[in-house]
Amino acid sequence: MAEQNTFLYALSSNNAWAGYKAHQNPSFFTKLASGQTPQILWLGCSDSRCPETTILGLQPGDIFVHRNIANIISPTDINTSAVIEYAVAHLKVKHVVLCGHSSCGGAAAALSDSRVGGVLDTWLTPLKAVRYAHADELAAITDDKKRTVRIAELNVEAGVKVLMANFTIQDAIRDRGLEVHGTLFDIASGRIRDLGFGTRGSVGFDGSSDEVVRGNHAQLVFGGGNAKMAVR
Repeated sequence: MAEQNTFLYALSSNNAWAGYKAHQNPSFFTKLASGQTPQILWLGCSDSRCPETTILGLQPGDIFVHRNIANIISPTDINTSAVIEYAVAHLKVKHVVLCGHSSCGGAAAALSDSRVGGVLDTWLTPLKAVRYAHADELAAITDDKKRTVRIAELNVEAGVKVLMANFTIQDAIRDRGLEVHGTLFDIASGRIRDLGFGTRGSVGFDGSSDEVVRGNHAQLVFGGGNAKMAVR
């Protein structure tokens, strides 16, 4: 595909997708336009290889989304805070999922002693702080890819701690059992791994019951420490 035709191709692809969805389910877009009731707030990286709805096998309307460079959760970032407040306090999502990923450019940049330039260096400061806080552990990892994955995991852990300190999230955990999950997406396999950070031991992850997130053509079922897809 020629570079100059990418946008026109995307518009054509959208037209084909909309036609297919309308044919598959004539009421799909009518229901979608009537409002949203997502059960998941997804906090992820802006990386083009990590499209949350696609990798979770869900549909438009199932996930409320905020993504930024290196999925950094900063308590002073009003953008992230506004998304969290709207999703948790107003949409009443049941799950907050913070997801890092392998092959993360932001993680690699934080491990480097070189400057990226511009505002990116400022934005990546919290991730640099994670690096310095775990300097000995990271230095002991000789494989560059494994080191990058490890700092991505540590970044998720740090982000979950910020989430757990958020008053809106604390209130929702106490009042209605909101669950917070720290995860990592492995691009090479397409799999999401639960890192065990957040509200572990609550419904959906201790095996006592299943929590079903319903899509328009599938169900993502959390239970027993795993998730399974059930097509309906």
